Amino acid sequence: MDPVSVGVLAALAGGVGGELGRQAWATLSELVRRPFGGQAGASASGEAELVALAEAPAELARAEALSVALAARAAVDPEFAAALDSWRGRIPASVEGSVTNTVSGGTQYGPVVQGRDFSGITFTSPTVSPVQES
Repeated sequence: MDPVSVGVLAALAGGVGGELGRQAWATLSELVRRPFGGQAGASASGEAELVALAEAPAELARAEALSVALAARAAVDPEFAAALDSWRGRIPASVEGSVTNTVSGGTQYGPVVQGRDFSGITFTSPTVSPVQES
């Protein structure tokens, strides 16, 4: 089983994906909090890492720790592994990294940036106005 992507875990913990992302995080939280090995009273492996990442979603080391904990638990708990695989199949595309860029509405007179996860972008070039026809 492939580990859950560190980027996906950090994104979900940070609230990416809107309502679908919040639902995915809540579902993962419920999954992790199930009794380990299906045994009532057994501690839930990965719960401490889940809580730590929720407290500081920008810290990728915490996302890595949760990913490792999920993989370790899945390796010894087939029921958990199946549920985790099912959960991963329902993660919103906006969280997994799928990007669809669309520019429409005619000619664009200014900067157009296409991609994903931008921050701190500044444009210093003047905007060019369309030429007016006489």
